[in-house]
Amino acid sequence: MNLSQIPQIRNLDAKNFFLMAGPCAIEGEEIALRIAERIVGIAEKHRIPLIFKGSYRKANRSRIDSFTGIGDEKALKILAKIRSEFAVPVVTDIHESIEVAMAAEFADVLQIPAFLCRQTDLLIAAALTGKTINIKKGQFLSAGSMKHAVDKVYDAGNTNVILTDRGNTFGYQDLIVDFRGIPEMRSFGVPVVMDCTHSLQQPNQLSGVTGGKPALIETIAKAAIAVGADGLFIETHPDPQNAKSDGANMLHLDLLEDLLVKLLRIREAIL
Repeated sequence: MNLSQIPQIRNLDAKNFFLMAGPCAIEGEEIALRIAERIVGIAEKHRIPLIFKGSYRKANRSRIDSFTGIGDEKALKILAKIRSEFAVPVVTDIHESIEVAMAAEFADVLQIPAFLCRQTDLLIAAALTGKTINIKKGQFLSAGSMKHAVDKVYDAGNTNVILTDRGNTFGYQDLIVDFRGIPEMRSFGVPVVMDCTHSLQQPNQLSGVTGGKPALIETIAKAAIAVGADGLFIETHPDPQNAKSDGANMLHLDLLEDLLVKLLRIREAIL
């Protein structure tokens, strides 16, 4: 793994995978800081490079009454406070080109949501900030197709790119992970991350609330490390059942450290 392609990250141990973790959405300052403190402590204990994750706004919702955020500037300032207080880089999603400059003021890594990974204007606008760009692979695309997304960012003069797999659409209400995609995307010369929580979503439920299979997070994470993923993306929360977004597929925060310890053993075994 070439951590130089993620210039904002602290290289605690280049032999470890890196971690992108946090709640799905920024729900408020107190809970965000509490989650960050736990994750940072775990990452430092095990020398895992960390990027704290939190969406300042959720733009892709099934229902009109779904939670979308606490206010853009308010949420972004909470992310900036986490970055300052815990000395960790932060990543957040962007949805339209007009949001890029605002988000780039507060975040170290700009994330392109899976549904938007083909949006050329958005990719270029993000690239021009000079930030690291994490592009999530569309559920509707092959791994090989993501080379074009990488090329768009490169052509804009930015070589700091991460690709994140989050599974492929399987029918209308399920996803599957094709682990062949991890080495294929790594062949593009960029770090590749496995999104262990969104890949277990059950989207498009008739209720308008996405389901999930969080019991399989460990399975997905173990397989990803075994086939050479450079990093893992894990949404986590101290009370997933009452989380305001994507609680059905988040990992309970109390389970994070035990999972990471198991994954570090797998990582050590394959090096």
